[in-house]
Amino acid sequence: MRIAAIQSDIAWEQPAANFERLRPWLAAAAAAGARLVVLPEMFACGFSMATDRIREPEGGPTASFLMSQARAHGLWICGSLPEVPPGAVKPYNTLVLAGPAGQVHRYRKIHPFSFAREHEHYAAGSDPVTVDIEGLRCSLFICYDLRFADEFWARAIDTDAYLVIANWPERRRHHWTALLQARAIENQAYVVGVNRVGRGNDLDYTGDSRIHDPWGETLAAAAGSETMLLADLHPEVVRDAREKFPVLKDRR
Repeated sequence: MRIAAIQSDIAWEQPAANFERLRPWLAAAAAAGARLVVLPEMFACGFSMATDRIREPEGGPTASFLMSQARAHGLWICGSLPEVPPGAVKPYNTLVLAGPAGQVHRYRKIHPFSFAREHEHYAAGSDPVTVDIEGLRCSLFICYDLRFADEFWARAIDTDAYLVIANWPERRRHHWTALLQARAIENQAYVVGVNRVGRGNDLDYTGDSRIHDPWGETLAAAAGSETMLLADLHPEVVRDAREKFPVLKDRR
């Protein structure tokens, strides 16, 4: 499967402007043969704690944008947004994965980032999500989740690729890149890490998006500016790595 990782800037709390920014990138990804497009965390509004202003109901404008673009281009698209499901009080930082035939899957961030007081404004999810996307088993994660190796370990046996979307600031960029590679090596799976660029709420973001193979080798990488990474991911490469060097069977 060809994956496109779009490392974009984000206009702060301006969903309509971000939709327009992304439309040509999504068209370019489709033209390049991508079957799955991965967008950064909070791609439509930035990592804002002003949930009274940016929260959306389930199936609101941002989820609808993902769904309509997936249908229009005939591919899968994912990114996160502040979404309030029916009956909830707080929004969840929700990764919405939309498919070309109207499929919708949701992963709600399990680990809110308390250092930025995310836990005060967003509810914590509880359920991991793995989706078979055209034969590639993808497990979904958001930003701070990356620091919790046990969550990745628990999904390894059923995962070919981890998708990790983020708003990870420049000041801790080396943590981001090191942990992405570590998750690939220790779980013998692809890791697709997609981060934003630009400046938001007085923080600088350098992207440093990465796609690693099951051996930890870098298939694609970028930093500093808006761009699109492309890589072809193959489930058989994951199976081959695990057969040749069977680490997972020794995990206790």
